[in-house]
Amino acid sequence: MTPPRAAKKPLTHVLHGESRPDDYHWLKTQGKADPEVLGYLEAENAHLGAVMAPLRETQETVYRELLSHVQEEDDQPPVPEGDWEYYTRTEEGRAHPLFLRRPRDGGEAQLLLDLNALKEREGHANVWVYVTRPSPDGRYWAYLLDTTGQELWELRVLDTATGEFAETPLTDVSGWTLDWSADGRTLYYATEDATQRPARIWRHTLGQPQTADEELWHEADPTFNAWAHVAENGETLLLGGSANMADEVAVLDIRDPAARSQVLLPRERGVEYRVTDGGDHWLALTNQGDASEFRLVRLPKKDDLTWADAVDVLPHDPQRYLTGMHLFAGHLLVSGREGGFTRLWVLPRTGEGYGPARRVEFPEASYTVRIGANHVFETATARILYASLTRPTEHLDLNLDTLETTLVKATPIPNYAPADYVAEQVWVDAPDGERVPVSLVRRRDTALPAPTLLYGYGSYGASMDPAFSLSRLPLLDRGWVWAVAHIRGGSELGRRWYDAGRLSHKINTFTDFIAAGEGLKAAGIADDLVAMGRSAGGLLMGAVVNLRPDLWKAAFVGVPFVDVLSTMLDDSIPLTTGEYDEWGNPNEPGAYATMREYSPYDNLKPGVYPHLFVSTGLNDPRVAYWEPAKYVARLRDLRQPGSGVLVLKTNLGAGHGGSSSRYDALNEMAEEFAFALAAVEGRLNVGEDEQ
Repeated sequence: MTPPRAAKKPLTHVLHGESRPDDYHWLKTQGKADPEVLGYLEAENAHLGAVMAPLRETQETVYRELLSHVQEEDDQPPVPEGDWEYYTRTEEGRAHPLFLRRPRDGGEAQLLLDLNALKEREGHANVWVYVTRPSPDGRYWAYLLDTTGQELWELRVLDTATGEFAETPLTDVSGWTLDWSADGRTLYYATEDATQRPARIWRHTLGQPQTADEELWHEADPTFNAWAHVAENGETLLLGGSANMADEVAVLDIRDPAARSQVLLPRERGVEYRVTDGGDHWLALTNQGDASEFRLVRLPKKDDLTWADAVDVLPHDPQRYLTGMHLFAGHLLVSGREGGFTRLWVLPRTGEGYGPARRVEFPEASYTVRIGANHVFETATARILYASLTRPTEHLDLNLDTLETTLVKATPIPNYAPADYVAEQVWVDAPDGERVPVSLVRRRDTALPAPTLLYGYGSYGASMDPAFSLSRLPLLDRGWVWAVAHIRGGSELGRRWYDAGRLSHKINTFTDFIAAGEGLKAAGIADDLVAMGRSAGGLLMGAVVNLRPDLWKAAFVGVPFVDVLSTMLDDSIPLTTGEYDEWGNPNEPGAYATMREYSPYDNLKPGVYPHLFVSTGLNDPRVAYWEPAKYVARLRDLRQPGSGVLVLKTNLGAGHGGSSSRYDALNEMAEEFAFALAAVEGRLNVGEDEQ
């Protein structure tokens, strides 16, 4: 079982008086189409195949278990919009969903898109559709399609009356902006610059060539992303630019073809705000005015608007972090966090403004709730989604007057009995005295201590909330504990939790995760520890393996952001400029020193490392393939006898999220779990050539 060795091509980076040698930077500079690069990645895939060969039976068993928990034939709950309700369907043996609609007042369903047929007809290896939007009158149905995983999208519009494309698809569009004007003939979309940064917002009239489209917004600042969407009342296009720590919102009356956008409040570094149209006023969630956990304010519709005009609807409360809102004709639904968990509040709309906020209550102590898809303005019912670690997602209709909920549909999980499992939360002490929550789920009959998979992310303020996942069941049913560390860098305990895990405080993310592992062992919960994280969570994995390689039996380092300095010093690649507020700008000596301290690739050193399963996608635009490839190549040089097995898996036909097929995704998951089980059970063969 001889692993491949990448060729060494010495190169030295010099910045801020430091020389950083890098023998493997050629894996980036020669490019993913280069035969030598592809040869190396294919050799690593072959090595993975050799390592996994004795484990394929276990992988197949785990795959069958995962599949046994999937309701293959299923419809998602329909979401009303206009005269129709829209939904997706999955069918047994078919890898991709079908998109359908049916009349709200009853009638036959209409197939809008069969992704399986599209994939076969057009000969794609993968297909992704993340955003779909019907025109207000229901005549047209637009969607964004990616066929490579590179997040290079095509905007297609179906004429529902004929079943044919309404026009030639628009190309080179951004994947996150798509909406319609009230006339049902005008689309709003975004395009990107050379770094795949959303930079321009366009207005497109059906039937007109893309070259005739009108530019509504050009975001020239490379640290900002352009965006646009229509407000809930269907009257106003909200558009603008957003950075990690600043926003600028403009408004455009889409009922007036001659209207031009007008900026509400100019951008100001450190001031964030999100706006919607309240009719005779604007509503904004903002941190302006030292409201670190955000406040909800009302702003008059007038020229020369300033923050001095803001009137609190929900004042700042340091114990309540406000994160989102959705406006209805008679109510305002607000999302946020209290006590580490997600919450919802409802405010009635009155003639004078907004009544008192009432919190929506649920019976469980630990749960996750969020606002679902809502496209009807004149209604007293809101769709919300509810889940816990042992309770699969439930689609609920919330009565905005009574706060009572009605079950629309509980996600069916075959061969699963919730009563057989138990969830809890424990707290561990970080090195600086901070208390870090950790969520746990296991079978009730699992004897402790037990093998434990510890999952983490800890970046961008993204919270890893307690929610059910069927993917955990094969491990739980084998007597494992699944743990989620709610480390700083996320927002589980509010905005302060995020701020304490970014920029110069980033080290807290890594030491919190290590403290979680140590705490679970000290509490008698965890035996062998396996760590897992993806993307920025892959950075977390690289950092904690460097800091405490002895703590982990194995680690899964997924699509990992491990070559932090090389990436953040290259402002020609996606995401870099927009993330200076997350990681820092390494062209500045202080930020460089901070990143240099933790960048996993730059801190590899000779030593004994645990079993490592590193994965990437060749077409990944977010964390390029060369980061994990360089990381593995350098690790092969530095690991000493006693180290575990090291593998690199490159999906040659996908990007950041892996394969689009639900069956391929399950098989990839089963492969990782087979590796984890073998690592803990001592079934991974480690020869001298692996050391």
